[in-house]
Amino acid sequence: MQNHYAIIPSRYASTRFPGKPLVEIGGKPLFWHVYMRAKESDLFNDVWLALDDERIEEKAKELGIPYVLTKKEHPSGTDRVREAVNILDLDAKAVIANIQGDEPFVSKEMMQKLLEPFQNSSCESATLGVILDEEKDKARIESPNQVKIALAQNGEALYFSRAAIPFARDNVRKAPYVGHIGVYAFRRITLEKMAEFEPSPLEETEKLEQLRLLEHGIRMQVRLISEASCGVDTPEDLEYARKYYQEHPEFWVKAE
Repeated sequence: MQNHYAIIPSRYASTRFPGKPLVEIGGKPLFWHVYMRAKESDLFNDVWLALDDERIEEKAKELGIPYVLTKKEHPSGTDRVREAVNILDLDAKAVIANIQGDEPFVSKEMMQKLLEPFQNSSCESATLGVILDEEKDKARIESPNQVKIALAQNGEALYFSRAAIPFARDNVRKAPYVGHIGVYAFRRITLEKMAEFEPSPLEETEKLEQLRLLEHGIRMQVRLISEASCGVDTPEDLEYARKYYQEHPEFWVKAE
């Protein structure tokens, strides 16, 4: 039986939203909601924050949330997760879920989907996606903040981009737009491989850490979910998330 652990990278100096981990929804900081979702799922042996700042550390202590203090200068959240895994000395065969600290409404169903591919021993890494509607989701498709995925027929990611891919040259769309949901899972050995590689050209061009794996031939399975959760990337997203929280008591009744 393989062990499953969740690490929540929580970085204070976010480029688009500095101090984001400490902004509050329903009177609790953003990272608390992510931790509670992961903990309540009962899918993981243990859950930790991987934080980089004393202000987050102080709040985590106050709320009784286990954490690992990592260095500030990581190029990606996955690199931060890898440092936390090494500090915790988790077992070599473990599956590590990287649940972004800005996904306060991540659901148990999402996390189950994320872990599902690892029932196959050949799976190295996994993430989630959601089909985007050309009309209803037009703004998301065009936004560079919504990453899109080109998928192979076996469910593996061929490419991730901030551009609207795949482009329909003759205005005939046979492959849908697939939006990326920013949660990942890796075997620990895959995390170690990733750390051996320097940030890659495509990764640095698109500013997408998962491209480092694809550029080095490491496969990533994508599982589709029916609806994306409400992530917080910008102050505007935070206002939407606060409104969503008030309108969806299923996200706070159990967690209080």
